[in-house]
Amino acid sequence: MSFMKSFVVGAAVAAFSVSLAGVSAAADISGAGSSFIYPVFSKWAEAYKKETGIGLNYQSIGSGGGIKQVEAKTVTFGASDKPLSDEELTKNGLTQFPMISGGIVMMYNIDGVKPGELLLDGKTVEAIYMGKITMWNDAAIAALNKDVKLPAQPIVVVHRSDGSGTTFNFTDYLSKVSPEWKDKIGSDTAVEWPVGLGAKGSEGVANTVQQTKGAIGYNEYAYVIQNKLGYAKMMNAAGKVVEPSLDTFAAAASNADWKGTKNFHVIITNQPGDTSWPIAASTWVMIHTAPDDAAAAAEALKFFDWAYKNGKSEAKDLQYVAVPDNVVALVEKSWDVIQANGKPVYMAK
Repeated sequence: MSFMKSFVVGAAVAAFSVSLAGVSAAADISGAGSSFIYPVFSKWAEAYKKETGIGLNYQSIGSGGGIKQVEAKTVTFGASDKPLSDEELTKNGLTQFPMISGGIVMMYNIDGVKPGELLLDGKTVEAIYMGKITMWNDAAIAALNKDVKLPAQPIVVVHRSDGSGTTFNFTDYLSKVSPEWKDKIGSDTAVEWPVGLGAKGSEGVANTVQQTKGAIGYNEYAYVIQNKLGYAKMMNAAGKVVEPSLDTFAAAASNADWKGTKNFHVIITNQPGDTSWPIAASTWVMIHTAPDDAAAAAEALKFFDWAYKNGKSEAKDLQYVAVPDNVVALVEKSWDVIQANGKPVYMAK
């Protein structure tokens, strides 16, 4: 099964591997976590395998699972769309750095409504996920979509059932636009949802929405593209209507002050700016500062260095925002803390 085919088929818990004949499994890089970054990781890994012969075995099990696995040292690195706090990093002997940014979109399966035809705002999305709005022809949705014929169709709310960084960023956004959501539900990788169906992984959410009439779900844009699902335009913090695109994701990401923060801890939801996408997010990689297997850690860092410098076109094709070169320099300098025998395991060129 090819990389892209394994992604398109998408199991509820997806994993990819490019361990081809002629390369021992021991040479592969192991990681787990965020399904947000899975599509671009799979593209990068395929290209990296062809160029270097080194494989990447990455389990798309959600940010929460990835953090648990890297803490348990069952993988070389974890990936999460929720950054760890300074205390969590110190406690577990980890360091973190940003790998990519992108956009979370509202995907839907509504009779007679084409992709990109529906407009939503934060207040309406919050009301849907609170269970206050239950029909697609509700007056609040109709007021935003005067030129769209909305069906008298029940809304089926879909959310992640696993620990998810995508959920963290989505609920962070809802907490910023709704004091009620912030007080009653809050923001985390897993919350007590007022209503809805749970699905495991970004793949599971996409499949559930695709198979369920009247469904709405939140997901990374690449999954919407790959599954040819309906997606909504959004009203942003500036009150402007924006489409999901590389430009609007980049506009939101441009507000990130990576240099001015400790441990690259920056959340980019509900950013200001006329062209900013409101539910933008980043993915961080977590890796041990004193790895048990220094060679494996060095190999992983070599892959990340390659992805920063050679993976921009693949990222762009999937509508991800690459980490700027000036930030890459800061990231790779931070790798000096990843050491064995008192020396950095990898020296960036």
